[in-house]
Amino acid sequence: MARKKITVVGAGNVGASVVAYASAQELGDVALVDILEGVPQGKGLDMFQATPVLGVDTRVTGANEYDATAGSDIIIITAGIPRKPGMSRSDLLNTNVKIVGEVAQKAAKLSPDSIMIIISNPLDAMVYTAWKKSGFPPKRIMGMAGVLDTARFRTFIADEIQISVEDVHALVLGGHGDTMVPLTRYCFVGGIPVSHFIPGPRLEEIVQRTRDGGAEIVGLLKTGSAFSAPAASAVQMAKSILLDKKRLLPVAAHLDGEYGEKGIFVGVPAILGAGGVEKVIEVELIAEEKAAFAKSVAAVRELMAEVDKLL
Repeated sequence: MARKKITVVGAGNVGASVVAYASAQELGDVALVDILEGVPQGKGLDMFQATPVLGVDTRVTGANEYDATAGSDIIIITAGIPRKPGMSRSDLLNTNVKIVGEVAQKAAKLSPDSIMIIISNPLDAMVYTAWKKSGFPPKRIMGMAGVLDTARFRTFIADEIQISVEDVHALVLGGHGDTMVPLTRYCFVGGIPVSHFIPGPRLEEIVQRTRDGGAEIVGLLKTGSAFSAPAASAVQMAKSILLDKKRLLPVAAHLDGEYGEKGIFVGVPAILGAGGVEKVIEVELIAEEKAAFAKSVAAVRELMAEVDKLL
């Protein structure tokens, strides 16, 4: 049986980390593409030379042209300018709409049956851009947001109560940014509600830190943004698709009536399998959560309107 093929577009910190995680798990051969001459080739060769040490038979290649991506099963787009201190995700729109739109169009042409995972920011708007420019059905386009936001939430909760991160299960809905909705009612530690371990006021502080998770890292790094956790999150999604694991993961998926919304990509729990987003799962929301989700959706729709003007 032929090995699966993964394309990663963008050889920056996020893209290189995606290649490293994907190749280490032997999910398939990887093509790393970037416009910078020599960079994808050099990083690809370096990671290919790590495979004997890791004990995996993953072929990693680097290229400047999209021919190397032909016939991919998964395309992970990380291309675009990164977020800088003081810059909102909205500020990234003008530049990244053009970059992501072009990437999605070229990659889709050479891998018409692939599934796309978008990491570029502003995330929800970039998924919408890739959908518009690729011509793919919406179930084969998704954004990496909820897995990352949930991972941050789980990390902070596990650290607070000094327990394994494996035993913390959480859910974050909405747009990837300041309006995201971490659902504390759906957060469990070993099957026990998180409220048993952490009092309300402290839990709210952790929720806020989760919302500010990306900005906190940008502030610390000064010249870049998070890359390890975003890359690991995208690879978890890719693994569920490539191995048809049907994991239930929070991703930026297309809504067609679910949660009372249509024609928008936004963070919701979904089953990921060989068909891409195979099913969006609707969870019951109380009034406060509905209001927060509606606010987040409105913020995403504002960005979508800006994208429509730019396309």
